[in-house]
Amino acid sequence: MIPSPLPGNALTLLENGEQYFPALRAAIDQAEREIFLQTYIFEPDETGRSIAAALERAAARGVEVRVMVDGFGGRSFVAQLMPRMVERGVQVLIYRRELKPLSLRRHRLRRLHRKVVVIDGREAFVGGINLIDDYQQGSAPHPRFDYAVQVRGPLLEPIVASVHRLWRLVVWASFRRRQHAPLIAPAQTAVAGDIRAAFVVRDNLRFRRAIEDAYLAAIGRARHEILIANAYFFPGRRFRQALVEAAERGVRITLLLQGVADHPMQRYATRALYPYFLTRGIRLFEYHRSHLHAKVAVVDGYWATVGSSNIDAFSLLLAREANVVVEDSAFARQLRDSLERAICSGATELRPADWRRLSLLQRALNWASYQLVRLAIGLAGYGGKH
Repeated sequence: MIPSPLPGNALTLLENGEQYFPALRAAIDQAEREIFLQTYIFEPDETGRSIAAALERAAARGVEVRVMVDGFGGRSFVAQLMPRMVERGVQVLIYRRELKPLSLRRHRLRRLHRKVVVIDGREAFVGGINLIDDYQQGSAPHPRFDYAVQVRGPLLEPIVASVHRLWRLVVWASFRRRQHAPLIAPAQTAVAGDIRAAFVVRDNLRFRRAIEDAYLAAIGRARHEILIANAYFFPGRRFRQALVEAAERGVRITLLLQGVADHPMQRYATRALYPYFLTRGIRLFEYHRSHLHAKVAVVDGYWATVGSSNIDAFSLLLAREANVVVEDSAFARQLRDSLERAICSGATELRPADWRRLSLLQRALNWASYQLVRLAIGLAGYGGKH
């Protein structure tokens, strides 16, 4: 079920941590009543410690600060940041603390991958940016490439409801009754702008396919252009077929994918799909300037999405994710212009002729990685067309 867009919102597009982290710290420092923060990674580096310090300052002045971090992505947080934060009055919950990364049991693969922050019910941040230094990529001269949006207006109602619902759920599941506090700062839903937007989550109950369905609906309506930038791109059959059908209608389709990989097997598996897209007229670019971590798209200069969900089975069918879907030409144009600049300044186009020149070893590596990823998806119980 895809939620209907709500009118009357103000959205600010934030590119990379360079824009996101200062805005987030400022909002935390202005908080008066309540903060909810959900993230996959909360690193004890300079960025993470500065956000942790801001949260501690908020708790010290009486703000209810509630932080939820994934048990796998936040392993360093648990060991190095959490004890001090709890001591200083920050409430912390760990989502699925059990750490068995090699397990393919479905419930252990269900991670908290959302990046959502709510301040006093008056503003929220939603996107793909973890709490980690932008430049934590060895000697990379450019920042990790990613996006978030700052939200004010009626869209806060479903965002606040979602973060509070998940807090209550994890409190109940972990028997932490003393942290089962009522919502202090309800959503401030007065009209703040003129943007129509929806908050789309993926969970394991009512919204199991909401984000994927939102993408598929937009792709199915597309008439002119689809531009997708996605860090971990391994779409299932429905998604691949939707893109091909759009291309056959004459829609210009551009995919901006990782060129600098932090998970090599995933990258090689994605590359095994390149011939399928290239031979059907879909343009492919790999971003080499830094690590591309974005999960965004623009369709027909009007529909856009920014969030945490990759286009692979682990995001679309397993993890808890959150995207903002926007119907607004000015916002879509801003995001599209940003992506075009990234393509021009830091990406390389891959053409069918280039792919035909790949060595047998490279082809074999791509094929083997593709089969291994498919096997992992199948063992987790998500095979077939997905």
